[in-house]
Amino acid sequence: MIQVTRKDSKESLENLLRRFTRKVQQSGIIIGAKQVQHFEKPISKPERRQKAIVRRERKAIKAKNAKFGIK
Repeated sequence: MIQVTRKDSKESLENLLRRFTRKVQQSGIIIGAKQVQHFEKPISKPERRQKAIVRRERKAIKAKNAKFGIK
């Protein structure tokens, strides 16, 4: 559990909330919760890597096309 305490009595609630939010993001709690939100079939490591490679290639092509104004 993440806890954030005030540095001094004059620290605003906004700063306290900002520090808390940053700590939560850095801890990876949100990412872990999103990953287990939906069931995902287990796939082999090589297959997962191949899908990641294809995703990266598609993203690169899309960025290149956007740069040149091609839809």
